[in-house]
Amino acid sequence: MELLEVYDAAGRSLGLRPRSECHGNPELIHRTSHVVVFHPDGERLLLQKRSRLKDIQPGRWDTAVGGHLDPGEDYLTAARREAREEIGLPEEVELFVLFDTKIRNAIESEDVRVFGAVWPGPFPFAPEEIDEVRFWRREELRDPVNQQSFTPNLIAELERVLTLPWKR
Repeated sequence: MELLEVYDAAGRSLGLRPRSECHGNPELIHRTSHVVVFHPDGERLLLQKRSRLKDIQPGRWDTAVGGHLDPGEDYLTAARREAREEIGLPEEVELFVLFDTKIRNAIESEDVRVFGAVWPGPFPFAPEEIDEVRFWRREELRDPVNQQSFTPNLIAELERVLTLPWKR
């Protein structure tokens, strides 16, 4: 059973709770890191399609990688761990902070630190986590038809990501 460290709206620790209690519960806020991977050409952004075996929003497109902080873990450590485990991002790839955000929707209540990375691939992704990864152009990300297959978290972050320069 996966346990998440949860907080109230004021940021006070409420201890550990099973993941199943946290999803869809606005009173149990957890912390998570997301890593947005930009192609070095500055024109494309990596998205991953959640594995059809995953319990939350299977088959939907999301930011390149993300995950809950393990108890005692900081945002950067969690981001590096998740990026390595889920898409095989090499340890030497620089992660830089893009922004912090609060995501509150019917599925998750989380405080998120969003990191950026620049890497062309390859991405030896974990099949139990991800069905597919691919780079998307800005116009594809803005297309409402495509957005129907995006997770609510991706949509919440996308507006900000689209305003950022994609080239470092």
